Amino acid sequence: MNTDSKYIGTLTKVLLLFSGALLVLSLFYPIWRIELDAPQYPEGLTLTIFANKIGGQLDIINGLNHYIGMKTIHANEFIEFAVLPYAISAYALACLVVIAIRKRTILYLLFGFFVAFGTLAMIDFWRWEYNYGHNLDPSAAIIVPGMAYQPPLLGFKQLLNFGAYSIPDIGGWFLLISGVLMGTAVFIELRRNRKKA
Repeated sequence: MNTDSKYIGTLTKVLLLFSGALLVLSLFYPIWRIELDAPQYPEGLTLTIFANKIGGQLDIINGLNHYIGMKTIHANEFIEFAVLPYAISAYALACLVVIAIRKRTILYLLFGFFVAFGTLAMIDFWRWEYNYGHNLDPSAAIIVPGMAYQPPLLGFKQLLNFGAYSIPDIGGWFLLISGVLMGTAVFIELRRNRKKA
């Protein structure tokens, strides 16, 4: 086998450079957003989730959640906000490492770990939503038997008189596009490898 087949090409390096840049940018923008619409809030309410904090109209949402027995949301209660910025930064740095080392197998490992990271992050987010939506205070002012208030992981869900939309925000799209660029790089290298074998 040609020794060049062990190394990534120029296009792959460019894709990884853009992928790493998008990962860094994602740290400065909200990754996810949950929008709430109801007749009494015609302008809507928004909860934005960054890599290291929660933004939006958190105080109002916490106040409303209190009436239905949901625990108030506080960023300092989530270890994810302490870990996530470092994890994303590590993947951005790993993109540069792959560019420097140029080994195709390291690229494959990077992509595999990034997909696993994204999958685990979404599972963790679902678990977080489940816990907040199901573990309700039995002495709450408003109790609807059998009702849970878990927002959708992705998409729309009606929660009493509130419509809840859960969608990626700018930082989330940056992360997704970064993964797509890594996947494209892997596809390119697999094709190059087959041609040279």
